[in-house]
Amino acid sequence: MKARKVIVPVIILLAVGTAVGLWWRRQTAEFRYSGTIEATKVDVPSRLPSVITRMLVKEGDLVEKGQLLAELDCEDLRIQGTLLAHNYERGRKLAKIGSMPQDNFEQVKAKHDELQLKLSWCSITAPIKGRVLNRYHEEGEWVAPGAKLLTLADLDDVWAYVYVPQTLLAQLPLGLKVPGYLPELDMKQIDGSLIKINEEAEFTPKNVQTREERTRLVFGVKLRFPNEQGLLKPGMPIEVDLPDDGHE
Repeated sequence: MKARKVIVPVIILLAVGTAVGLWWRRQTAEFRYSGTIEATKVDVPSRLPSVITRMLVKEGDLVEKGQLLAELDCEDLRIQGTLLAHNYERGRKLAKIGSMPQDNFEQVKAKHDELQLKLSWCSITAPIKGRVLNRYHEEGEWVAPGAKLLTLADLDDVWAYVYVPQTLLAQLPLGLKVPGYLPELDMKQIDGSLIKINEEAEFTPKNVQTREERTRLVFGVKLRFPNEQGLLKPGMPIEVDLPDDGHE
């Protein structure tokens, strides 16, 4: 019985010691500001009214600049193109032997070139290297001019906002090098730079955990990070060290 009585207090002491240790580590841990990786987004629209015949990429795909993303039917333009190509070849031959005024031939040529440009719009290519974030239409759907087909994220232009109190602004010059840490990659360090400080204060964004913190007035600070290896993706959390403002 005595042994059991001794063991119980020891267990209690160990539990208390562990709890105190965890509490102390939390209190003394270095404070870091947290943000979310974002990327510049580029919408890829249809320039023509037509039916989509092929969608060649899915959400999440990595695409290269100039890669074919989608194709439109453009049947009406192709019919016109056959006729205008015939008129263009005929006009070119007649103009060469002087049987067609040059002004008339130039008009035929302008219509031919304009149609060729529109036909090139039937093949939709990636304007940048990036990742497909959104795909808005499927094969067989009709789209109007200006309708968004896809949204790409420019992975060469990634950044994050963190929100800081006014007392810290004087210690944050533009161009400041800022160490960032990626929780999803075992706190891998990746250094960025401060490129912008918002001019007006705002309430802390709603994604902050506590109501008390959301009611604080803070300034948004934009940090850009290099991404040569493509490690950073939109939505990834990142933690950053900023100069100490006495935050507790």
